[in-house]
Order: sequence, then C-alpha cells, then structure tokens
Amino acid sequence: MKKYILLIVFLFGYFGISQEEEKEKAKALEASKNYTWNANKNLSEDKFVDAEVEYRKAISKSSENAAAPYNLGNAYYKKETYSEAFGRFKQAGEVATSKADKHKAYHNMGNVFMKRKEYEKAVEAYKEALRNNPKDEETRYNLALAKEMLKKQQDEQKNDQNKDQDKDQNKKEQDKKDKEDKNKDKKDGDEGDKGDKDKEEEKKDGDEGDKGDQGEEEKEDNKEGEGDEKKEDKKQPNQGEQQQEKAQPRPNQLSKQQVQNLLEAMQNEEKKVKDKIDAKKVKGAKVKNEKDW
Repeated sequence: MKKYILLIVFLFGYFGISQEEEKEKAKALEASKNYTWNANKNLSEDKFVDAEVEYRKAISKSSENAAAPYNLGNAYYKKETYSEAFGRFKQAGEVATSKADKHKAYHNMGNVFMKRKEYEKAVEAYKEALRNNPKDEETRYNLALAKEMLKKQQDEQKNDQNKDQDKDQNKKEQDKKDKEDKNKDKKDGDEGDKGDKDKEEEKKDGDEGDKGDQGEEEKEDNKEGEGDEKKEDKKQPNQGEQQQEKAQPRPNQLSKQQVQNLLEAMQNEEKKVKDKIDAKKVKGAKVKNEKDW
C-alpha cells in the first residue's frame, strides 16, 4: 500500500515538473520568437548588426526556434559570408521539426555549396531537400544544374589530370633524351680526347722519328765530313809544303814575283835591243870636221 502511495506521489511530482518545464520551454520559445521578429525588422531596415544581435539572442533563448538560425543564415548569405551562412542553415535543419522547414534549410545549404563550387555536396543537399518536399520545382531545377556542373567539373579535372600525366610523361621522356644526349656527348668527348691523345702520340712518334732521321743525317754528315777530312788530311802536305802551296799562284794567274821577273826580263831585252841599235849607229856614222861651213 505504501508503495502505491509513493508511486502516485512520484508520478504527480514528475508530471508536475514536466509541466513546469514545458511551460518554461514555451515561455523561452515565445521570447525567442520575439527576438526573431525584432531581428527581422532590423534586417528589413538594413540594420544588419542590430539584426545579427537579435538573431543570436533568439538562438540562445530557445533551441527549438528554427526560424532564427535560418533567417540569420539568409542574412549571412546575402552578405556573401557563406561559411557563416552554411553553419546557420545546418543548425536550422537539425532543430527543424517540420519537413517544410527541413526542406528550406537543405535547399539553402545546396545553394551555399553551389557558390563554393562544391557541386558534389550541392547534389546531396538538394536531394535531401527533395526528400522533405519532392514537389518543389526550384529544388529539382537546382539539382539538375548541380549535376551538370559536377559532370563538367569532373571532366575538367580528368582533362587536367591527363594533361598532368602527359606533361609528366613528356618530362620523363625529355629527361631520358637529355640523359642519353649527355651520355652521347660524354662518349664523343671521351673518343675525341682519345683521338687527340692518339694524335699527340703519333705526333710524338713522328717527332722522335724526325729526330732519329735528323740524327742519322747528322751522323751521315759527320761521317761524310770525317771522310772528307780524312781525304783532305791525306792530300794536305806538311807545313812547309802547305806554305809553298800558298805562295803558288792560281791557274791562269801570274804571281807578283812572276810579274816582276817578267818586267825585268822585258826591260833587259829592250836594253839589249837598244844597245845593238846604238852600236850600229856608232859604227856606220861619218866623222865630222871641226868646222862645217
């Protein structure tokens, strides 16, 4: 009996607390809606800062007011603050209890993804919006557009990827070609150096050969010179004979002594002839008188 009494007391107390909590929640939700109304009014008057403050008060006052984060998300979206807008749309979709509110929240999330060019996420957001309201033509149109943009983006990425692969392949081929050319140039350079070295060795051998030939020629010259010297030594007389030979005139040329001797001989001959003539004159001449009248 006591147990039943305690149970009844507990249930009355529980329901009493629940009713009190429900009243508090309802009161908070009503206050949140009032803040939302003030925020909407400020926003219509282009008082964005005041509106933002009122929306934040509404959100903090009650988590059941989906309109406050949704409207604040729209305000951020118009300001092109897409990150803040997405966060508020997501919050509105999570707290929304009706399909209509969820549909609007996911539809706007898809719009944010379209602005960010995140087309794959936009497709999923629009699909979720259509699950809550399949009859919305605007969402259906946006979904088709998102799919088309996603396909175009994937094709561009694929083309870019192919270009990058082709570029990498061309780079690899060019690097390979450059490496082969470098190895070829190095090989040609080594062969050229080897050829130059061979030429230097041939030149060196040629110089040594020329030197050897020159040595042989000099040797032959020396040999011939030695032979001539020996011959001359055989022909050369002793010192006295050598001096005598020096005094001898050259062929067809009279020496000074010979010329002197010849002149003296000629003078003697002339003297003899003159003496003979004078003697004849003395012998045949008449004797003159002392007086020749």
